[in-house]
Amino acid sequence: QVQLAESGGGLVQAGDSLRLSCAASGRMFSNSVMGWFRQAPGKAREFVASISWSGGRIFYGDSVKGRFTISRDEAKNTVDLQMTTLKPEDTAVYYCAGNSRVTTTPGWSHWGQGTQVTVSS
Repeated sequence: QVQLAESGGGLVQAGDSLRLSCAASGRMFSNSVMGWFRQAPGKAREFVASISWSGGRIFYGDSVKGRFTISRDEAKNTVDLQMTTLKPEDTAVYYCAGNSRVTTTPGWSHWGQGTQVTVSS
């Protein structure tokens, strides 16, 4: 069983940067995929980014391309999301997720509890 725990959320101003981290416990298989989703109040859960655990294959949602960077550390079992040039519309609860394949729909197998990111204008 994989357990995920996010950290690093907070309140920042527009234009600031913030780094989220996800610690994974349990066995991560070489074909696993890790990702980040976000959900703003009243909106559907949105795909942000994903990375394959072994090969580093990376995908980003259109709204964050060029601003967010996902990375993973196999030795530490962590997946980070570096967010730059933050905008008020980035305000959401950010969830770390794990799955056996990449999909931009939120039907992933494992989820963290989420961390709040609030960007003030």
